[in-house]
Amino acid sequence: MRKQSFERLLAGTMLAAIVAAPTMSMAAPDRVQSVGPMPPSLNGQMPRRREASPTPPPAGYTAPAVQRTAPALEPRAQAPAAIEPMVQAAPPAAAEPNAGAAEAKSALDKQLAASDAAITDRLRDIAAKQMAHRVDREPERKAMEAFYAQRNYAPLWIRDGQLTPQAKAAILHLKNAAADALDAPDYPVPEFTSLTGAEALADVDIKMTNSMLTYARHLAVGRIAPTRVSAEVDYGNHTPEPADILKKFADARDMDAAIDGFNPPHEGFRALKAKLADLRSTAPRAEAADDRIPDGHRINPGDKDPRIPALRQKLGLKNKADDLVYDKALWNAIKNVQARADIKPTGVIDGKTLATINGPKPLAANQQVDHVVANMERWRWLPRDLGKTYVMVNIPDFTLKVVRDQNIQWRTKIVAGKPQTPTPLLTAPMQEVIVNPSWYVPQSIIQNELLPQYASDPQIFDRMGLEVKRGPDGHINVVQPPGAANALGRIKFAFPNKFQVYLHDTPEKRLFAPEKRAFSHGCMRVENPTKFGEVMLSLAMSGPTPTSQTLDQMFGHDEKIYKLMQRPMVHLTYQTAYVDEGKLVIRDDIYGFDARINAIMRSDERRVADVAPPQDPKRDTANEKSNQDILSRVERREAQNPFSFFERLFR
Repeated sequence: MRKQSFERLLAGTMLAAIVAAPTMSMAAPDRVQSVGPMPPSLNGQMPRRREASPTPPPAGYTAPAVQRTAPALEPRAQAPAAIEPMVQAAPPAAAEPNAGAAEAKSALDKQLAASDAAITDRLRDIAAKQMAHRVDREPERKAMEAFYAQRNYAPLWIRDGQLTPQAKAAILHLKNAAADALDAPDYPVPEFTSLTGAEALADVDIKMTNSMLTYARHLAVGRIAPTRVSAEVDYGNHTPEPADILKKFADARDMDAAIDGFNPPHEGFRALKAKLADLRSTAPRAEAADDRIPDGHRINPGDKDPRIPALRQKLGLKNKADDLVYDKALWNAIKNVQARADIKPTGVIDGKTLATINGPKPLAANQQVDHVVANMERWRWLPRDLGKTYVMVNIPDFTLKVVRDQNIQWRTKIVAGKPQTPTPLLTAPMQEVIVNPSWYVPQSIIQNELLPQYASDPQIFDRMGLEVKRGPDGHINVVQPPGAANALGRIKFAFPNKFQVYLHDTPEKRLFAPEKRAFSHGCMRVENPTKFGEVMLSLAMSGPTPTSQTLDQMFGHDEKIYKLMQRPMVHLTYQTAYVDEGKLVIRDDIYGFDARINAIMRSDERRVADVAPPQDPKRDTANEKSNQDILSRVERREAQNPFSFFERLFR
C-alpha cells in the first residue's frame, strides 16, 4: 500500500517537472514584447512587430519518456493557468522600449533646440555685421534689426528647423503675386527644402522677411511712386511702417487675412481684382466681333449707301434691311450724334462722324489686362479711408458722384482738364460752398497765359476785367470779381489744395454735350452745379439747407459763403478701367497715365520705380517771385470785354 502511494507521489513529481521545464525555458521578455505597446515613431514610420521565438532547452536536457504517455496530457491542458501570472507581470518588462522612445524624443528635442540656437546665433551675426548688404532700403533694414533684436534673434519663418504654417501661406502669396497685379519675380522666395544647416536657414529667414516687407508695401501703396507718373499727384502718404508690418506677420494666426489686409479695401479695387482673374483665366481668344461701320465716301441726306441699314441699327432706329436711302429719321439721329460729340451738326456722315458712332475699337484681352493692372496700381495710391461722405471725380469718364455710407446719392457730368493742362490727382476735404465767387487766377495761368501776353499788350488786364490786388501779407493776386462773365460761373466748391483747382459752375453750358469733355485748364466744371450744391449742403450741414432753386435765386447778389460743418472728402481719380454692374468698362487714356505705368514696369526704371524722383522746390518759388515782380507793375483798370478772352482761355 505504501509502495503504491510512493509510486503515485513519484509519478506526480515527475509530471510536474515535465510540465514546468519547457514553460520556464521560454524567453519571457520576448513573449511580453509581442503584446506590449509599440514605441513612438520619430520619422513617421511604425517599427515592425517582432514575433516571439521559442528559446532552446538547456544543454544536456532530455525529455522524459513519460511526456508522450496519455496521462501527461491531462495536466498539460491546465498549462495556461501556470503561464498567466507571468503575462500579468509584463508591464514592468514593457517599460524598456517606452523608455527608449522617450530617450530618442529627448535626443531629437535637444537636436532641434541646438539647431534653433544655431540659427539664432547666425541671425545675431547677420544683424550686427551684414544687414546693410542684404537689405537695400533703410527703413526696412532698421525695422528688421530692431525686430529680430526684440525677439532675441529667433527666426520668424522657421521653428524646430521647419517652415511654420504661416511661412507656407506667405510663400503661396508671393508665388501668386500676379493675382494682385504684381510680379512674383520682384519678391524672391528662398528655397527652403534643400537647406539643412543653421547658417543657410538663417540666411533665408532674412531673405523671406525682406521679400515680405517689399510685398506688403507694394500691396499697400503700389510699386510706382505716383510722381513718376505725374508731377501733380497728392493723395497723402499712407505707407505702412515696416515695424508694423513685421508685428502683423509675427502675430498673425491667419496669414492669408493678414496679407490681404494690406490691399486697398475699396470695392472698386476688389472688383478689378476679380475681373483681372477672369481675364487671365480665359484662354486666348479671337478678337471680339467687330460691328463697326466701315469707312468710305461721305454720305449726304438722300444718298443711297449700303451702310445705311447698319447705321440705322447702330443708332437704334427702325431698321429696313432693303432700304438704302439716307432718310430724315436717320438725319435727325446723325445730327444729335454730331452735337454731342462737338461736331458741327450738318447731318453729313463723314469719317469723323463714323468714328464717333463706332467708338473705340474693341481691345484684346492682353490690352484690357494692361488697363486693369494700371488702375489697380492707382487705387493703391488712394487713402484707405475715403470717408463716410465723399465726392469722387473720375477724370477719363468725365463724371462725378456723391457717396454716403457706400451708397451713391447723386451723379453728374463734368468738364476736366485738357491733356496739356491735366486735372491733378488729389484728395482734400471740401470746406466751403461759395455763391457768386470771385476768381483768384491760379499762378500757372498767370505765368503761362497772362504775363506772356502782357509783355506785348499792357492793356490785357483791362479788357479781361481782372483786378490786381495786394493782400495783407503783401502778396499780389489777380482777381476777377463776381458776374455773368466770371470764369467760375455762379457757384464754386472749394477744397483747398496746392494745385489751386476746384469744382465750379461755368457760363459755357454747351461744353457738356460732347462725350469727351477735356476742355479746361485743370479745374472741373459741374453740369448742374446748384443741384450739386443742394446735395452737398444737405449732407454736410445740420438744420434746413438751401435747395437748388434757392441757390439760383442768390445769383447776381453779394458773395455768400457756406462753411461746411462736416467736411466731405473730394477724391480726384483717374479710372480708365472700372467695373459697372459686373461689366468691365474701358475709357480712353487721355493723359497717358496707363501707358506711363506700363512703360515703367517694362523698362529698367522699374528697379527704382517705388522711389519718388527728386523735386526742385526752388522752381515754383522762382516762378512765383517772377510773377510777383511783373504783377507789381500792373495797375488796376476797369473791365471792358472779358468774354473773348475766356472763350479762348477755357476752350
